[in-house]
Amino acid sequence: MARDLRALFGSNNQALDATEAFTNRQAQWDAVSTALTDHLGRVAAPGFDVQDLEAPRHNVLVFHGVGGIGKTTLSRKLEASLADADRRPAQWGEPAWPARPRLLPVRVDLARSAGTDLEHLVLTLRLALARHVGRALPAFDIALRRYWDTVHPGEPLEEYLRRRGLAAMAGEALPGQIKGAVGEAAQQLALPGVVGSAAGQVAAALVTALRQRHEKARALAGCVRLADLLEAEPDVEALSFYPHLLAWEIARLPAKHTVVPVVLLDGFEDVGDRTHRDFERLVQRVVWLMPGALFVVTGRSRLQWADPALQGQLDYTGPTAWPGLAPVSSPLLPAARTPAPDAGPRQLLIGDFSPEDCEDYLAHRLTHDGQPLIPAPVRAVIARRSHGLPLHLDLSALRFLEIRRTRNPEPGDFEADFAALVARTLQDLTAGERHVLRATSLLDAFDVPLATAAAGMSHDAPALRLVERPLVREDPTALWPYHLHALVRSALRGADDRTDDRWSDQDWQRAADRAHTALGDQWTTAAGDRALLVGCLRQGLRLARDHRLDLGWLADAAWAYISDSVWEPLAPPAPTRPPGQPAVDGPDGVAVLGTPADALVETLSAIASRQREHRTRTADRLTRVIDSHLLPADLTDMALYYRAKAHRDLGRAAASRQGMQQVAAGATRLAPAARRGLVHLARLEGDFPAALAAAQNLGWAGRQNRVLGDLWWVHAEMDQAAAAYEAARADAEQHAVAGERATSQAQLAFVRAFTDPETADDDLDLTAQLLTGLDLRATTLTTRIAALIRDAGTGGQDYLDRANLLDAEVRASGVRAARTTLALALCFHHAVLDDHNGLDAAIRDLDQLTRGHDYAYYTDIAAFMAGRDLQFPSGARWYDGPDAVRSRWRALVTARQHRLNGGGR
Repeated sequence: MARDLRALFGSNNQALDATEAFTNRQAQWDAVSTALTDHLGRVAAPGFDVQDLEAPRHNVLVFHGVGGIGKTTLSRKLEASLADADRRPAQWGEPAWPARPRLLPVRVDLARSAGTDLEHLVLTLRLALARHVGRALPAFDIALRRYWDTVHPGEPLEEYLRRRGLAAMAGEALPGQIKGAVGEAAQQLALPGVVGSAAGQVAAALVTALRQRHEKARALAGCVRLADLLEAEPDVEALSFYPHLLAWEIARLPAKHTVVPVVLLDGFEDVGDRTHRDFERLVQRVVWLMPGALFVVTGRSRLQWADPALQGQLDYTGPTAWPGLAPVSSPLLPAARTPAPDAGPRQLLIGDFSPEDCEDYLAHRLTHDGQPLIPAPVRAVIARRSHGLPLHLDLSALRFLEIRRTRNPEPGDFEADFAALVARTLQDLTAGERHVLRATSLLDAFDVPLATAAAGMSHDAPALRLVERPLVREDPTALWPYHLHALVRSALRGADDRTDDRWSDQDWQRAADRAHTALGDQWTTAAGDRALLVGCLRQGLRLARDHRLDLGWLADAAWAYISDSVWEPLAPPAPTRPPGQPAVDGPDGVAVLGTPADALVETLSAIASRQREHRTRTADRLTRVIDSHLLPADLTDMALYYRAKAHRDLGRAAASRQGMQQVAAGATRLAPAARRGLVHLARLEGDFPAALAAAQNLGWAGRQNRVLGDLWWVHAEMDQAAAAYEAARADAEQHAVAGERATSQAQLAFVRAFTDPETADDDLDLTAQLLTGLDLRATTLTTRIAALIRDAGTGGQDYLDRANLLDAEVRASGVRAARTTLALALCFHHAVLDDHNGLDAAIRDLDQLTRGHDYAYYTDIAAFMAGRDLQFPSGARWYDGPDAVRSRWRALVTARQHRLNGGGR
């Protein structure tokens, strides 16, 4: 590696060692040219033998770097340049290798989205040869036909090629060539026509001929492992060895057909990870068994094949096997990695560094007496801030030397961006692209219309050009497909911009307002798209908060967000204030609520986070919002209502009632829900007649059917409760409210768990499906309690262990209703078992939870289950009196006992 002269001349310390390693497209092409020249020389050497399975392999070149840095573009450009000289960039110059043998580029996309497997890889190689060589390759083709007939019986190869999108690669020629190879072999072996059509019969006869050294098998006798491969079970494992046959066939092609495959394996990071290497093992085997082909691998990380520690995970490992993949002597690599004697630069980093590479780079970028000059804490900050961009690491190393002239650098010295990053980012862009780039730096993600609107431009051309630049990353599956490289975005917003066309504070503010408006327009024009709503809210809330914008469309979006009861996380990242406007934090790092946008961010974040936080935290956060008096009246009611719900969950009935009454007395969109909340409070107190009377007038807005179900089940009227919950689920489906539908279904599973465990199984399965993609903590807890009720009377200690584990999660949630209901479920379990000691303990726990609080009547229900008298009645007012309720609860217990004793289904 070249010495870094800037660092060398940045210090008087002659013991300081500094190196620099950055590559560009020219250097990458030079690496390919060098590798190809070397490879062609090796395969043409007299001693080269594709059947030598012990010789070291030099047929791999690797370009690695983080995602989106242009590896796929490079792979495609290499394919085009090798296939057609006219498509090679002029600046790359003429190749150094001879015109013969002809190169055969074959590009294979290994990304998960491409669905590539071993069959796809092997067939792609064979298809390329079918098109460019135009003849059968008997040893390989007979083996492939035998494999295909066994693994894909009745499926024509032609149909498979069309279905996998491979037909264009000589897909029509290959089946004919394979058929011809099998037929020719059958003819040579004098097999009958009917038998000769079966590849298995041909393979068996060929094996016999090879073993017995018949004259009629002389054409294939030179392939010394052909018989073994044809005798092996034709499965995927065997298929991974067939490239050996392909390599042998390529090596014996006539001079006019001679080719040297250059196989470009792109997206190698999706082959596997450092734990699961099954597919990587098969791919590596293909590479090893085809030493006559050059493989150019592009992926996010270095290939580790030269690491002896992988022995057992891969077939061929160690620096002796892969000398070109062993680390070269470089300060960018850990000192423990010793290079092989003939190691070559066959693994080249392009673009960004992986986190591991960042650490390697920073630990060895500057050294003193062989030790890292940059301390570990400083390296950690630099690596985090760099987002893997090599330029940032380089600039940080120079900053380290600059600071070190006067004092020891500290981690805080590197919590900043570099103006040089802005200048280097902008230098190749047109004025229009620079304008769009700055505007999109305000956005987490964007599409072309959003970028154009944020920039205030009347045409898309600059945005269209910008998204083709390597600093813009693309995720076609995302809501908005484009986002800026994280460090480029940070530098644009945070660095001291000294460029000639830099933006003023007012420019940034106007762009933020345009971006905010554009997001609102996108959401408004696609009403009903939940994903777009959440995405627009996340970006819009951050823009409004950081730039002190009016709420505008955010108020309506906030109401739309809560209407579905889905609760995706909304909290934007920590504030990033515009230049000259530092963030203001209160005690303990809590951001001060200074604007309506601050207050709305906190409100929606608290409401969504209550699915993961203790309800006390939710109540405290919403109290802060309410006390700030920053929100308009309707949004203040939102905070009041959800704080009242949190109070109810915490058992603070008086505080909850006060909040519900305040919201119910108004005319905001949550008034019906608040009236439902008052019914729930009456139910929790045991005033069932009052709760029932109020519930009759709630309607859909007040979730009347679900409330009725909640009232019926505590009276052990499980059939009525189930009917009410089914009606509630139907209401939710009709109104397309996903969260309410899942909650109603969970309650349905809960009541059926008491009466019909088998049906409850199906109900719980459906609940799990409806909860997919939703974040409903209380509802999820309900389903797990329902599963315990379904299994009551069984399971022994395992049942109690499940209950204890769930109890710990319930306690962490702060949802009092879930905790008391879980305790009641345990009472049901012990009552079914007639376990008096267990039931006594469970009732004591339940009594401690409810005495002097809500749900006091749960202890009555527990006694009803066991047929016990009430020593201290709760004072609950039952619809039809305690005796009828007692009878029904006791009947549920005896019915379960009867079922478990063989009397039920």
